[in-house]
Order: sequence, then structure tokens, then C-alpha cells
Amino acid sequence: MTTAEALSVIPAAVLRNLSDKLYEKRKNAALELEGIVKHLTSAGDHDKINAVISLLSQEYTYSPQAHNRKGGLIGLAAVTVGLTTEAAQHLEQIVPPVLHSFSHQDSRVRYYACEALYNIAKVVRGDFIVFFNQIFDALCKLSADSDANVQSAAHLLDRLVKDIVTESEQFSIEEFIPLLRERMNVLNPHVRQFLVGWITVLDSVPDIDMLGFLPDFLDGLFNMLSDSSHEIRQQADSALSEFLQEIKNSPSVDYGRMAEILVQRAGSQDEFTRLTSITWINEFVKLGGDQLVPYYADILGAILPCISDKEEKIRVVSRETNDELRAIEADPAEGFDVGAILSVARRQLSSEWEATRIEALHWMWTLLNGHRSEVLVFLNDVFDTLLRALSDPSDEVVLLVLEVHACIAEDPQHFRQLVVFLVHSFQHDHSLLEKRGALIIRRLCVLLNAERVYRELSTILEGESDLDFASVMVQALNLIFLTSPELSDLRDHLKQSLVKDAGRDLFLSLYTSWCHSPMAMISLCLLAQAYQHASSVIQSLVEEDINVKFLVQLHKLIHLLETPTFAYLRLQLLEPGRYIWLLKALYGLLMLLPQQSAAFKILRTRLKTVPSYSFKEEKVARTTSGIPFFNGGGGAQISDDGNTNENSHDMHNGINFASRLKHFKQIQQEHRLHSKSETHSRFNSASSMK
Repeated sequence: MTTAEALSVIPAAVLRNLSDKLYEKRKNAALELEGIVKHLTSAGDHDKINAVISLLSQEYTYSPQAHNRKGGLIGLAAVTVGLTTEAAQHLEQIVPPVLHSFSHQDSRVRYYACEALYNIAKVVRGDFIVFFNQIFDALCKLSADSDANVQSAAHLLDRLVKDIVTESEQFSIEEFIPLLRERMNVLNPHVRQFLVGWITVLDSVPDIDMLGFLPDFLDGLFNMLSDSSHEIRQQADSALSEFLQEIKNSPSVDYGRMAEILVQRAGSQDEFTRLTSITWINEFVKLGGDQLVPYYADILGAILPCISDKEEKIRVVSRETNDELRAIEADPAEGFDVGAILSVARRQLSSEWEATRIEALHWMWTLLNGHRSEVLVFLNDVFDTLLRALSDPSDEVVLLVLEVHACIAEDPQHFRQLVVFLVHSFQHDHSLLEKRGALIIRRLCVLLNAERVYRELSTILEGESDLDFASVMVQALNLIFLTSPELSDLRDHLKQSLVKDAGRDLFLSLYTSWCHSPMAMISLCLLAQAYQHASSVIQSLVEEDINVKFLVQLHKLIHLLETPTFAYLRLQLLEPGRYIWLLKALYGLLMLLPQQSAAFKILRTRLKTVPSYSFKEEKVARTTSGIPFFNGGGGAQISDDGNTNENSHDMHNGINFASRLKHFKQIQQEHRLHSKSETHSRFNSASSMK
């Protein structure tokens, strides 16, 4: 049919009124047009109907004149109503012009387009689905329309379309999801409400599997949790809660793709988004099973920072999730990536939050205990970070670092590497030695065997070229040795140095490095009950050795002699005839102290309590000088001039004390020369500056 023939079917007055500016005239014209189409439909004259639709589309709906467009839209709706059950076969002509009008600049045209499509949809219902994607796209845009009336009309149309979709068997979720995914990250609040509404409606339809497509739009929903509108946040949260419940009840879920999204969202700046994502991750860890094994490292990377979150709820859920994850016994053969998890833990060791660093160390320890061989493969990647962590400001972190190190140091080469690094760290950071030295050394002794640790430290310090540091380090080690409860067994070994091989070996292993500090050496001899050698060491000291540092160390030793550690020594003073060299050593120390010092008064008071009656009961010989000595038990004798005669008994339990004393004097001479050189350098430097 031609346009002319179509015009012959519709009276000119109807066509004229159809484009009138008055709504009532347009409405009446539409009613007349509806009647005409009904007559043509009953007559089965579809050619004429096609001509009428074509006329309305070309001459009216696509017209540049707004009133013509309005008339065309109301006319197409009237034609559809007139067609009733026959309308489906003409939709390809009717719907496109209406959809085209949704983008018209005139808001009234857009409004009438909504009204027209609403009336068309009411007639055709399910047959309408073939245009669903185009209609959805149009509605999505209209939901954010600048005109409130258009928005209102679009909402009415939207509700009708939802009703049609929920009852339709022709709706294709597979075709719809790409359209939804494209729009999920739109920021407009009206569009967001529109999208959440559709997701909720489609999810409520039993025959539509929205859960299967959840990974396609999950990130968009999480994005809405931080919307400025409370209503949108609430709607998104409600939709997510419903999906999470479905996940719990579903036997088949794609956890992997969603886990990637959740991990990203766990780092959100928005508190509510973080809490929701961590809650989801928590459920996934419980439900996911083998599916999540390849994602453990990513999940851990999301959990560890949240353990230190400022929000308590997030901290609680994160800790629970972390515990669940660590309790799972996963096999590398099943995709459990030890290297990736270790890398995450290493990165989190640099976290500014103590709780996160602690949990990262727990993970390293767990991996070492469960997958030691795999961890050692990646040791070079984490070892330096672990060593640096020994300087952590938190004591708890340092103790855990030591536990991890101890686990690694079961292998001799790693043990040596650890102790060498420790010594170097103390050398370059004296404050670390002062503040943490005792904590680190004591804990290592508990974890790795005290004797093994001290022997290794002594071996390293023997060859230390920095004599000042060697002296400071030995003094620190000596103080820890004398005072720490953890080293009581080691002290007991040392007390047997003159009678048992184990004690002798320990004494000799420490002796060379202890030579760097006269006071440490005297302490070592007193603890080993090598009193004659202690006296010889004291006698060997020269004027240059008695400086402020020496006197400070001596002051500490005098106080230590009053502690339980040296209770055995004080009891031996009850038999002065038997322990004459002990007395001589103590009197030697007394003579080195300034008389007005507190240490002098403490030691003098102690020596005054030595009972004199004991001299009569013991078989004691006296030299011509009147100084008593005990002639027996391997002690060296005193000659007529009062000097020790070490050559008479220079071997005891295999210890060559004369040779040891010679070595001590040699090391001390090196210290003196070094001190003179330092003083000379400082003097020259000061002179040049002047």
C-alpha cells in the first residue's frame, strides 16, 4: 500500500487532530485511529495496517515537529491497541520509532514515548521480549532523565517491563548480562537504583540463574556500597546479602572469579565495603574448598592488612578468616602456591601495623613447619627481609622473627648466616645491641641451644677486626651469660671447666673472644672456678687498662658477685684456706677500685665476713711473706716474693693456662695500641680543625 492509499483509510480530520498541539484532540484522534485499525484487523487487511503504521512512523514519529512526533507516538500505541492479538506481527514496525523518540531533546516527546511504549507493552506482553535489550538500554538512560515527569513515566514503564520479563519464558539472561555488565560502574544514583532493581527482580525469578552470572556484576554491586546515597547502599547491601545466602545453599559456585573481585574490594577506602568483602571472603574460605586453593595467596594478601583495621568488626572477621585459612591443610600438588604465600607474608612484614606483621610471621612459621622443603627453595627471597625484621620496634615481632629464624637455622649453613648477620647488625647499630641485644640473644639460646649460639658468637668475634666493637659485644654477651635464667645450664657446665671435658671445651671456646674484655675474662674465670688464672689476669693488668670503662665494668661485676649466680663463690669463702686464689683474686679487684666507690665498700664488706677460724682448720702452709696458700688440688703456688708461679701447674684438665694468659696479654696489647692510635688520630684531627 502506498502512503496515498493509507491516507484514504484515515480521514483527513483525524490526521490533522493527531498532530494538534492540544492533547485532547490528539487523544480523540488516536481513539478514532484505534477503531479504524480494529475494523481493518477484523477484515484481515494487514496490508492497509502496514500502510497506516508506515504513515505514522515516517510522517509523524520521525518528523522534526514535536507535535507531529507526539501524535505519531500516541497513534502507534492506538494502532497496537486496535490490533490486539494480531499486534505481535507488526512490532518490528511499531517499536523502533518509539525507541528512537526516547533520545529526543524535547522532554514531552520523551514522556509520550514512555506512555506509548507502556500501552504497547500492555497489549503484546511476552511478544515484547524480542526488544528487551533495546528497551532496557533506553530505560537505563531515562532513569537518569533531567525531567521529573519523564523519570516518573519511565518508572511506570520499568515496572511493567519487569512484570512481563518475570512471567516470560522467552527472556534470555545470557544476552542480558553483557548489557548489565557494561552499565554496572555508572556513578549516576538513578541508574544505580535502576540496575539494582533489575538485579533483585531477576534474581527472584526461579527459572533465571542470576547466581551463575554473579561474577559479571559483583564488582559493580560492591562499588555501590560506597555510594553517597544511603538508599543505594542499602539496596546494594540487601542484594549482596541475598546472593551470599544463595551461595551458602548452592552446590555449584564459581568461587575463583569472585574471590579476585573480593580481594580487590577488601582494600577499599570505604569501611562498609571492606567489611562486606571480608565477610564474603570469610564465607568463601569456609565453603570454597579446593576451588580456592589457587587464590590463597591473594586472599591472604587481603586479610593481613585488615587484621589491623581501625574498625573492630573488620579486625574480628579478618582474624577469624586468617585462622580458618591457616588451619586448612593444602597440598602444593593441588595448586597451593607456597612461594606466592611466602611472598605475601614477606611484603606484609613491612606493614606499619604490628598486628599485621605478627600474623605475617605466623604464616612464615606455619609454612616452614608444614612445607619446609618448598619454603627453603624461596629462602633467598625472604631471608634479608627476615633479618632486617630483627630491628623491628615491637618486642613481640622480634621474638616471632627469632622463632622463624630458629626454624630456618636448623640447617647449619643458615644458622651461621643468621649469627653472622646478627653480629653485623649489632656492629652497625649499637642501639640495637643496647635495647634488644639481651632479648635476641636469650631467645636464640632457648630456641637453638645456648651453647651452640655462644660458641658460634665467640668464633665470629675471635676474628673481629673492629676491636672496640669486639670489646663491647663481648661485654654484652658476658652480662647476658651471667644474668639470664635461660643460660643457667650453660653456667653450670662452665663451673665444671677444671674437672669435666664438656666444661673445659666450653671454657676454651669462649676464652679467645673473651680476651677482648678484661672484665669479661675475669668473670669467665670466676664462673669457671679458675681462680688462680683470674688472679693472674688481674695481676697482668697495666695502668692503661684501668680506665673509666674498665671501672664501670668492674662496678657491675662487684654487684653481680652479690647475686644468686655467684652464691657458690660466696659460700666458698667459708673455706678461705682451701680457696686462697679466690681470696687473692677478690682482693686484687678490691685494690683496683677507688676506695670511695660503692663497689669498693660492697666488696670490702663481703671480704670482712670471711671467717678467720677456717685458716686454722685447714692444712695451710705459709710462705715467708706471710701470705697463705693451699698446697693441693691443682692450685698454683706462690713464691717467696709473692708472685704466682704458673709454670708449676700451668696445665689443668687439659687447659694450658700459661699459654692462655699469654694470648690474653697479646690481645690486650693490641687493644692498647689501637686505643693510642685512635687518640692520636683524634688529636691530629682536632689540631687540623684549629
